[in-house]
Amino acid sequence: MYGNPEYRPRIADKLLAEELEGMGAVLIKGPKWCGKTTTAEQQARSVIYIDEPENADLNIRLSEINPSQLLKGDTPRLIDEWQIAPKLWDAVRFTVDRRKLDGQFILTGSAVPADPNEEKHSGTGRIAQIAMRPMSLWESGDSNGSVSLHELFAGNTDVSGTSNHDINDISYFICRGGWPRAVLQSSKVSLRRAFDYYDAIVNVDIHRVDNIQRSTERAKLLMRSYARMQGAQAPLTTIRDDMKPNDSSSLDERTVYSYIEALKKLFVIEDMPAWNPNLRSKTAIRTSDTRYFTDPSIAVASLGIGPESLVMDLNTMGLLFETMCIRDLRTYADSLDGAVSHYRDKSGLECDAVVHLRNGSYGLVEIKLGGESLIREGVRSLQSLASKIDTGRMKKPSFLMVLTGTSRYAMRREDGVLEVPICCLKD
Repeated sequence: MYGNPEYRPRIADKLLAEELEGMGAVLIKGPKWCGKTTTAEQQARSVIYIDEPENADLNIRLSEINPSQLLKGDTPRLIDEWQIAPKLWDAVRFTVDRRKLDGQFILTGSAVPADPNEEKHSGTGRIAQIAMRPMSLWESGDSNGSVSLHELFAGNTDVSGTSNHDINDISYFICRGGWPRAVLQSSKVSLRRAFDYYDAIVNVDIHRVDNIQRSTERAKLLMRSYARMQGAQAPLTTIRDDMKPNDSSSLDERTVYSYIEALKKLFVIEDMPAWNPNLRSKTAIRTSDTRYFTDPSIAVASLGIGPESLVMDLNTMGLLFETMCIRDLRTYADSLDGAVSHYRDKSGLECDAVVHLRNGSYGLVEIKLGGESLIREGVRSLQSLASKIDTGRMKKPSFLMVLTGTSRYAMRREDGVLEVPICCLKD
């Protein structure tokens, strides 16, 4: 084992252990710096770092000539940043087939391979996949976990809890993000991590991810535009038009799409699909994805702002608070073998997050930074959507929740809707 005494337990620890029990190999994928390698090291018994500077060229050559040599070692064997030597994918799949044993390999990757054709086999049935993101507030120790999503789905909705965090704390959590190293650092130092990450993306990674030279300035414009559209179903034309005043008149949708796809390959962007429930009446449902960064601090860095600026601009803070809540809900849903979607119909009725499990259970969540009037607005939206669902054809919601930033108490309101501060929530 390669344990770290400063290691903070992650939700992915349990997911990784479970997958290793039943699959030959497990891929942990997610943005760089989110803790994939450190998490994998906790359960690995041998490791090879493909991008280790003094051996990177040798590792790549060996992966092309004799990849099995790199797979030798105690199991589970960690192959870190496998996408740098993509021929290892088929070698892992083949070795798993030959050994017929579970828990043989852990792969980590902070990007998809530059040439996806290098993967000759999908790995289905041999290689499980786990998505990992920067830390949720529960994982970073900033949520007390007094309200459990697991318990809510089990029917225990009489919630209680107290959040001791105010709007300044929430602003800091948004700007710091969930980067494991930042969580361990002082407030002043930790706020630089997201800017360092942003600089690496626009100056280096966006060019390397698929070996296409792109404009650093255009990448900055795209990320800035994306930051302003967090939580929106913005089409490519809208993003292009937002970029155009500071870009060339020749900027087209295909170019915008190529930049977005590059950022998705780096796990910087994680858009959210639409939810399509069975409704009592025919209603046109909007099916566009909702725009989100993987972590709110990426949006902060893209906009070049800090905690004080956010507190002075509550509209922007509300958008980025939503991004942080979506990050956490996705992480908690992974723990429950679930997923998160959004809902919006032609009438404008919205639900920020629908957490749904494989057994058909789901919960409806509205996200509001704070303020009684906004919370009441969220309650009305939840109740309106719940009343439209055809419970003869699908289950009724397990819960309706307004997820807040500045509320002090977690409680079940008289109307039955849950009001939960984000710093009380866990998986």
